Amino acid sequence: MHYLRVLYTAVIISLLSFSSGFANLYNGDDANNSLSGTVTDKASNSPLPGATVYLPDLHIGASANTQGQYELKNLPKGKYLVEVHYIGYAAFTEVIQIDGSTHKDFSLSETLLEKNEVVITGVNLATTLKKTPTPVSVVRKEYLDANISTNIVDAIAKLPGVSQLTTGPAISKPFIRGLGYNRVVVVGDGVRQEGQQWGDEHGIEIDDYNVSKVEVLKGPSSLVYGSDALAGVVNIVPPGAVAAGQVKGNVAANYLSNNGQVSYHADIAGTTKGGFSWSAFGTQKFAHDYKNKYDGYVFNSRFKNINYGGSLGLNKQWGSSILRFTSFNQELGLVEGDRNENGQFIKPINNNGQEDEAVATNDDFKSYSIGVPKQKITHNKLVWDNNLYLHNGGRLGLTLGYQWNRRKELGNVLEPDEPELFLKLNTFNYGLKYYLPEMNGWQTTIGVNGMQQKNNIGGEEYLIPAYDLFDAGVFAVTSKTFDKLTLSGGLRFDNRHMNIKGLQLNDEGVPVDNGGETKFSTFDRNFSNVSGSAGISYAASEQVTLKLNAARGFRAPNVSELAANGVHEGTIKYEYGNSDLKPEVSTQGDLGVEFNSQHISLTASVFYNHINNFIFARKLVSVAGTDSIPVADNEDGYSAFKYQQHTANLYGGEFMLDIHPHPIDWLHFENTVSYVRTAISGGTDSTKYLPNIPAARWISELKGNFKKVGGVMQNAYVGVQMDRTFAQNDIFYAYQTETATPGYTLLNAGIGTDFINRKSNKVLFSLHLAANNLTDVAYQNHLSRLKYAAVNEVTGRSGVYNMGRNFSVKVVVPIDFK
Repeated sequence: MHYLRVLYTAVIISLLSFSSGFANLYNGDDANNSLSGTVTDKASNSPLPGATVYLPDLHIGASANTQGQYELKNLPKGKYLVEVHYIGYAAFTEVIQIDGSTHKDFSLSETLLEKNEVVITGVNLATTLKKTPTPVSVVRKEYLDANISTNIVDAIAKLPGVSQLTTGPAISKPFIRGLGYNRVVVVGDGVRQEGQQWGDEHGIEIDDYNVSKVEVLKGPSSLVYGSDALAGVVNIVPPGAVAAGQVKGNVAANYLSNNGQVSYHADIAGTTKGGFSWSAFGTQKFAHDYKNKYDGYVFNSRFKNINYGGSLGLNKQWGSSILRFTSFNQELGLVEGDRNENGQFIKPINNNGQEDEAVATNDDFKSYSIGVPKQKITHNKLVWDNNLYLHNGGRLGLTLGYQWNRRKELGNVLEPDEPELFLKLNTFNYGLKYYLPEMNGWQTTIGVNGMQQKNNIGGEEYLIPAYDLFDAGVFAVTSKTFDKLTLSGGLRFDNRHMNIKGLQLNDEGVPVDNGGETKFSTFDRNFSNVSGSAGISYAASEQVTLKLNAARGFRAPNVSELAANGVHEGTIKYEYGNSDLKPEVSTQGDLGVEFNSQHISLTASVFYNHINNFIFARKLVSVAGTDSIPVADNEDGYSAFKYQQHTANLYGGEFMLDIHPHPIDWLHFENTVSYVRTAISGGTDSTKYLPNIPAARWISELKGNFKKVGGVMQNAYVGVQMDRTFAQNDIFYAYQTETATPGYTLLNAGIGTDFINRKSNKVLFSLHLAANNLTDVAYQNHLSRLKYAAVNEVTGRSGVYNMGRNFSVKVVVPIDFK
């Protein structure tokens, strides 16, 4: 292991030395490299004020003024992809050579269909969606504003192939094509998010307001991201720097009727003419218990967030350097679903120094104060992102990050501030890339990235042990476009070492150095793997694009799978790890087709994923054939689960059809179908399907988009949506590990518009009204952990149901001045 660390250290030092040696050869000269011009409507030649001109590889952009004029200064010399966006128009993308004062005008065509979306996830340089061989979904801030959500994963859960595992409205984990947990890498601020993501009740510690767009890459992505990107990547992109001499921002407020959720947000950013940039944001969010038709108000489903952050940066012709800080702070109740013989939710109380129970009242349900059991999460992140442009046309990118995650579970009503479970995770992320100069059209990147992690434990209960982790990988990726054909691929080698630290407890459950009962054993594990990917994208015509990709990825077992031994309160389980687990290895093929015409847009993709050593937990049984219920540290009598492995196969796909008949292009009839099916090799009738696989889903929406409404309104929309989730009967029902889930249909609707100043045509504010589950259907999603809460003795229904009818109003006020 030590020689591998020395090897990776030597690689980093060598590349840094290479950087230093070329520092005096940065790609700049005495000329003031800039890009300027106008953005206009192609048909009328009228200016498009507010249109954005953005260079993804430089993380810098500008907005057009009232005359449609834009200007970007302090740019390095070279070729860069430029994307131009304006609501209601097709995005324009073009590679432009920046050399001195460069002038470029853009003319956009009216359309309500996005054909030229730019992708930065999983590629070496920014490129268009059409040229990527892997399936990628992209949503922007406008989409997030128009849809009801309680967290960032909830906001993207309607994308094709994407679903969410939930534990109440505050906790959502992304699943991609049936795979989640550590099989999905979430990237925020340019580094992978690390915050105990192995747990069902551990959400994503990223503020859903501090987002410019989200990219979801489906399929093994270990090539660029290393272990854990077996299912794909969710890249949450923060707002970029604004143009020199500008100050921009937003103030937003949102209210949800079902759980009384109130959200406030403000952000502001500016850049001086010398290239110095800064930004700051803050968000406050709080909610009481949610309700549904069967359960009424669900006791202790409330939560509150206070998030904030900022950045300082410098953009010059030699490159850029930016330092970002974010702080995510959440306190949330843990729903246990306990009810009395009358079907009423009960709450723990302190009765004169004795733990007791009482019936939860309406005042409790409407309270914004968080009781026990609850979680407290603090996640601070500091990221330093640097780019140096070299005289030979190459570029060096260095990204360093440090994450400080603290997660407390508090459940003792007699000592509500004393954590029963306390997880303390510190992560250092690093990544160094060298973007080679373009050679005969080939764009190639080599690099090294990984992380060093230290996890300590505290509190009175123990679920996972303390551990140290070192992770590193070296990779090379390349791509080239031959007229209509784009080739891309690469190779990567990874190594991950884990040192699990043992723990002994005395009879009182207090840690001792020796002589106690072993809670966790000491052991080391080392995992290595070679990953690869190769794909093509072929533009058969202006209307048809064909895609094919094959990839091999891997995932090392996480600490819970290897060494857990304790009650996992949020999942209502007692979990046992398995120290003999092997890494998962995935081989996947993707085939896709895209068709765009004047009347119809169609996208279809299918996949087949073969996974060796797939890891999952199944319920244990006693010798009597009943649930195995460990006695120690298990006062609530939770059933025991243990991790095991089998060969697994997953297959399915996504189908999207958008009918937009010309000349009534404002009308859209959009349909999306997502389907995944699984099989365990050699499984019996009760063990032939993988657990936690989302049901098939069909989303159909009739929507009208109107760029010009008249008067003070523009960019209006109105739509109604049917969200049909089918029954999930293909389950791992051996040992009652999971239960089947009936299907359900939800009806949603939304309407919104921008209000403008008619003289300047600037947006004064945006208003979004929406409703989810209009018919107040009582349903349980198959991936809801609350589905497995206690049975209501009055109704006989198991678990807790999802949120009922919910209305939302959101107002966003932009800030823009020089």
